Amino acid sequence: MITIKKMFGGVAVPHKKGLSEKSPVEFAGIPGELVLFLSQHIGAPSVSTVKPKDAVKRGQVLAEPRGFVSAALHAPTSGVVKAIEPRFHPVQARMSEAIIVEPDGKHELFEQLSPAVSGLDSISAERIKALAREIGLVGLGGAAFPTAVKLAPPEDKPIDTYLLNGAECEPYITADHRLMLEEAGKVIFGFKASMKASGVKRGIICIEDNKPDAIESMKEAMSAYDGLELAVLSARYPRGGEKQLIQAVLGREVPPPPGLPFDVGVIVSNVGTAYALADAILTGLPLVERVVSVTGEGVANPSNFRALIGTPVSYLIEKAGGFTGTPGKVVMGGPMMGPAVKSLDVPVVKGTSGILVLTKEQAAQEPVLPCIRCGKCIDVCPMGLQPVWMSAYAERGLIEEAEGYRVMDCCECGACTFTCPAKRPLVQWIRMAKAEISSRRNAQRKS
Repeated sequence: MITIKKMFGGVAVPHKKGLSEKSPVEFAGIPGELVLFLSQHIGAPSVSTVKPKDAVKRGQVLAEPRGFVSAALHAPTSGVVKAIEPRFHPVQARMSEAIIVEPDGKHELFEQLSPAVSGLDSISAERIKALAREIGLVGLGGAAFPTAVKLAPPEDKPIDTYLLNGAECEPYITADHRLMLEEAGKVIFGFKASMKASGVKRGIICIEDNKPDAIESMKEAMSAYDGLELAVLSARYPRGGEKQLIQAVLGREVPPPPGLPFDVGVIVSNVGTAYALADAILTGLPLVERVVSVTGEGVANPSNFRALIGTPVSYLIEKAGGFTGTPGKVVMGGPMMGPAVKSLDVPVVKGTSGILVLTKEQAAQEPVLPCIRCGKCIDVCPMGLQPVWMSAYAERGLIEEAEGYRVMDCCECGACTFTCPAKRPLVQWIRMAKAEISSRRNAQRKS
């Protein structure tokens, strides 16, 4: 077992996993409409290959990747393309082009899906990389980085270790926990396929110690393979961030942006990503669904669903028994990093691991007080930044000064806001500064 290095920064958060961790994954069913954004991954939006009124089947390509860093999009079920139009994107918080599919309820498979294989010996490394691109696979931990790019590191960046991220440190969310319990064999198979594709011999499975049953399940599944190790981490947020995970497990520090795990000889993939790759290899099915935790004190029956990509949030909340009362806030993801949704009509995207319903009492905002310069936000920042100054400059519109304090290096984990005794919305101000800097940089590139 791996000896865990001390993590820099971070906070101890209430886990709140008990609400849904005992709920087995169940198929959520087929909603009346699916909204499938052309941009639900890092990189260039995909390009539609269908038009309104086209009939489609489950697994059929709806949009092709545009460029190297992009991802394909597929029909989650059979039906008809009702429209291609802008809809509000819950993660990007803006209108974004989407393919609207009206399901026919038949759930018919597309006949031309890639044939399945029985094992890793019958599929080459090059074929696995090509398949990752064909199925539209992205990181399902939330970042949604195209997996095909990860599996093809630059030749001048030798990779010696592959980490499977099963930490799932965000409070409430139990999607990966349930996958490790119910589908450990497939998860390990997908991880080994990723290792084969990228040519990496050493694989480490990383799980936080608040999931003892998942640890035992994965231990049993990994025993059938060589080259795998287990790292059990003490639960501390945001240890599941890939840079923090690399530091804790391997003692390596990823350089500031544009630095990537490649730069320290590491690749990191999420448990859900490994499972989806295994599913594609073993069944031929592209990424058309994912496990989503619908949880929180504001929902009647916290659950884990296998949900079709594009399923409305409202549909999943109803499947989980509906609200317990008047909700205070609905969050796509977890409470630390997830954005609040302004409408329940927004859909699940590839990076949606959870839907969190908070009560009115939980969502009540406390008064924002003046900063007392206590430095707690600096102590807990896992990136070694100074949120007190970045946010102060951002709040006053002093964007250049915020940039000078490395605001673009912020991973937006929310640890600073969580620990602030003055209840200051530090991350919100930091995000505003980052958005303005990105906008200015894009304008300069175009001019």
